[in-house]
Amino acid sequence: MANNNDEFLKKLLATFQVEAGEHLETMSSELVALERAAADEERKEIIETIFREAHSLKGAARAVNLAEIESVCHSLESLFAGLKQRRIATSPALFDLVHQALEALAGLLTPDTRTGTTASSALGSLIRQLDDASKGGSPARVEPPDSATAAIPATGPDEPLPRLARGPGSGTVRVRLEKLDAVMRQTEELFAPRLAAGQRAVELRETGATLAAWKKERARVGPVLRSIERSMARQNHSQGTAKGDAELSKLLEYLEEENGLIETIEDRVSRLEKSAEDDHRVLAGMLNNLLHDVKQMQMLPVSSLLESFPRVTRELARDQGKHVELVTRGGEIEIDRRILEEMKDPLMHLLRNSIDHGIETPAAREQKGKSPHGTLTIAVSHRDSRNVEILLADDGAGIDIETIRTAAVRLGIASTEQIDKLDQREMLALIFRSGLSTSPIITDLSGRGLGLAIVREKVDRLGGRIAVEAQPDSGTTVRIVLPLTLATFRGILVRAGDQLFIIPASGVERVTRVGADDIRTVENRETIPLDGQPVSFVRLSDVLELPQTKGETVDRAQVVVLRLGADRIAFRVDAILYEQEVMVKDLGNQLARVRNVAGASVLGTGQVVPVLDVPDLMRSATMPAATRASLPAEMADEVVTRSILVVEDSITARTLLKNILEAAGYDVTTAFDGIDAYTTLRTAAFDLIVSDVEMPRMDGFDLTARVRADKQFSGLPVVLVTALESREHRERGIDVGANAYIVKSSFDQSNLLDVIRRLI
Repeated sequence: MANNNDEFLKKLLATFQVEAGEHLETMSSELVALERAAADEERKEIIETIFREAHSLKGAARAVNLAEIESVCHSLESLFAGLKQRRIATSPALFDLVHQALEALAGLLTPDTRTGTTASSALGSLIRQLDDASKGGSPARVEPPDSATAAIPATGPDEPLPRLARGPGSGTVRVRLEKLDAVMRQTEELFAPRLAAGQRAVELRETGATLAAWKKERARVGPVLRSIERSMARQNHSQGTAKGDAELSKLLEYLEEENGLIETIEDRVSRLEKSAEDDHRVLAGMLNNLLHDVKQMQMLPVSSLLESFPRVTRELARDQGKHVELVTRGGEIEIDRRILEEMKDPLMHLLRNSIDHGIETPAAREQKGKSPHGTLTIAVSHRDSRNVEILLADDGAGIDIETIRTAAVRLGIASTEQIDKLDQREMLALIFRSGLSTSPIITDLSGRGLGLAIVREKVDRLGGRIAVEAQPDSGTTVRIVLPLTLATFRGILVRAGDQLFIIPASGVERVTRVGADDIRTVENRETIPLDGQPVSFVRLSDVLELPQTKGETVDRAQVVVLRLGADRIAFRVDAILYEQEVMVKDLGNQLARVRNVAGASVLGTGQVVPVLDVPDLMRSATMPAATRASLPAEMADEVVTRSILVVEDSITARTLLKNILEAAGYDVTTAFDGIDAYTTLRTAAFDLIVSDVEMPRMDGFDLTARVRADKQFSGLPVVLVTALESREHRERGIDVGANAYIVKSSFDQSNLLDVIRRLI
């Protein structure tokens, strides 16, 4: 463990040195510009820039516990704050002092072995001079610490300090992410020439084989012609004439010459074939190495993603009145930076879910015989050479299956009869359906039923898999399997109808053949037996709504079995051609989201082939054909205008909410407190109430309680928008029956509109 900490500290310090070098370079160049600047506005802007750089460097130094650098930066920050406020004036002596401070900082970044009281004394004197200057004192030149003098050569006022990150012995260089992504894209573009080179080698090999077959057939002609020549010679000799001999002799001579030409062509094609194969092999090797190295440049440790999670856990747990300990493992494992960026929000959703829904309050845990402190574990491990598993587990209350059942029926996700047929695994999978939530109230923390749906969508898009396990009062475990890197992947080329498609191999469980006798009908769906279990059987051309191929039969049908989580579906295709590496290209803004299609790829022949989206295919395969055909029309259904009652005592807040909701297409009526709102409810019909909490005469809590107690309005959704954000106030909102609780400090109009759309 000590070795790991030391290694991490070294990496952290190296990163800091790169960042500090950039800050120092900017401060030095801006300081030179400040000396030359004449315009007041320009000087003001330069001073602000140096002030911010000093502040940033101070914060970075504090993070790595470099107190001396932090102290110098603090004094510089105070000095430039005085310049900003015009409390002190610039002078040559002041500029000399600041240059000396920058040299001292540079020396502290690259210290040598000579340290002691002399250097400490000089640094302390420099800091005192900076502090005196910031109070209006007259600065005097101070010699920098020995370490700085030894490490950094003297620089004149016109020379900026060197970038220490690029000095001798430096092992890192900072590169903008845009440049790194551009290098990755250009490297990936080389994949197309590699495929084309392989295709040329195949075509030359086929040409050589064709030429060899023709030569073999051609070789049979010579003996036949010679036999004819001899027969004709005997006949002519007996008849005493030579008619026809000359022409046949010329033909045989031409054939002899042609044999030599064929051998020359055959030899040349053979050499070209060998050269093409060698070129393809070299190009493939170079490209593989280049792709590997560029991918490694994109790799970051998982710890860079998880570094903010302990603080978030602490804050969320404190707001919920819970005690939660976060345990992380496997932070040293490196994953593609782009995957980490995509997974940050999904993992944060899972973290929030575990704290809000999973882990109980200390009192509830003690009643169950548990420790009052809950444990939340995030463990990362290698699944295999290509994939990594992220496990997020808590020791909380688990998932209540009956609550899921009730919520699914209430939201119309499935009927009671359909729900009763599901086993526990299938029931748990429902939590990933959009809109399903077991929370009694929508808050800024959870309850919208969108978090887990977003998690699954993100994981699907990255070519991963997600599964959940839960036991009552024992906790919940979510397992996410993701690829280590993006870019190229393996794909299976198939044909459905007259069209070629690529299916990502990561979603393929197996390929097989089935006979007509294996296809059975179960509950009005065709199935085939796999591992003793019936698996849905569909035709890929039907799912993609392609025209049927004439003369189609199902005898020994070729099948691709796709798996997504625990679900499996067998897709019948007309041909399974081969498997190869694939690079996906997006379809552009005009076709950014085409159902069942993830992108496109170019084969070695130059043909553009759609790459299918496995999650979309699975969903489309379970959707009735009539629903698929009418999907666009359903999405365009006319919107019924809804009526909302806004209750707010502040005229400014009331006007703001009214404008937001009317702009979104709602009819809005306003009331200035709870009593006015309750009276208004009896004069018109409303679909939802948006109410403040703190109001005169009757507050939002009392209004909600009265609405719930009235049979006429008991089902009316109530959204509380308030500045009260404590856990006690949220719990009171739940107790009185509010459907959503939005805190004004984190208010966002899209957040409010999203909640309203979910409730009505």
